[in-house]
Amino acid sequence: MRIGYFLSSEEYTPAELIEQAKGAERAGFSALWISDHYHPWVDAQGQSAFVWSTIGALSQACSLPITTAVTCPTVRIHPAVIAQAAATSAVLTGGRFRLGIGTGEALNEHIFGDAWPEADVRLEMLEEAVEIMRELWKGGTVSHRGKHYTVENARIYTLPEKPVEILMSGFGPKATSVAARIAEGYISTMPDGEMVQQFRTEGGGERTCQAGFKAAFATSEEEGARIAYEKWPNAGVPGELSQVLPSPKHFEQASELVTQDMVKEAFVCGNDPAAHLEMIDKYARAGFDEVYVANTGPHWQGLFDLYAEHILPKHS
Repeated sequence: MRIGYFLSSEEYTPAELIEQAKGAERAGFSALWISDHYHPWVDAQGQSAFVWSTIGALSQACSLPITTAVTCPTVRIHPAVIAQAAATSAVLTGGRFRLGIGTGEALNEHIFGDAWPEADVRLEMLEEAVEIMRELWKGGTVSHRGKHYTVENARIYTLPEKPVEILMSGFGPKATSVAARIAEGYISTMPDGEMVQQFRTEGGGERTCQAGFKAAFATSEEEGARIAYEKWPNAGVPGELSQVLPSPKHFEQASELVTQDMVKEAFVCGNDPAAHLEMIDKYARAGFDEVYVANTGPHWQGLFDLYAEHILPKHS
């Protein structure tokens, strides 16, 4: 299994993300994920830089492949603009960029006052967005008048040698079916073997399946759990709330119902290599090809040292 590092735009400054990417490459991680947010989930995370600027900087700072996890190319930014951003990122990275996409969250997409569509409509919008992006990556002049988007006489001049690969997140059967139909890969944050199998049998075949999980490196499990609860209490918010709550304030209110033990269940906390290996194994058994670990809190160098010594050599 390929093991990568997940850069959390919601928690770290752009300069810190670049330092983490360099550290991840030195430690032996094989690839990067990076989140694409307008807001953090809660104010305690404290950051949310424009991901496309950060990717440009990353392309010059390290040589690891980069995937957005994930970009929503439907409401906040028009798919024709995302197509240009992704193409430029692929050029800057020498073809080492993949566009991870999803239907998004109101947290990031509501900022212009647009109505937040229900899940089926968001999937429909995403499918049309992918159609537009792929057409633009062919290099010709594109005009499109669809149900959700209009493009008029648009052409992307700065293009990579090969079209950008699209990977799509899916957390349920409907989204996974769409991913199998329209994407070059599948993305999840859960070690759900049923969804991987559905993706593969419905058309995904041997295409890449990526997943990610969160860790809180610290000198003890309890200290890691404290950090995780302080920074990511939203990790325990259930169901579809993560897709529909519109602001960090609302996530903070919902997180009042979340306990530290609930967050601890969603993280790998502390510095025990066995706990990290056990989590990675869950994703391997589910059938994922790549798994990305995100650190929370100030001790990311400790996580890099742990993985360099105890984790990555077992998966090389």
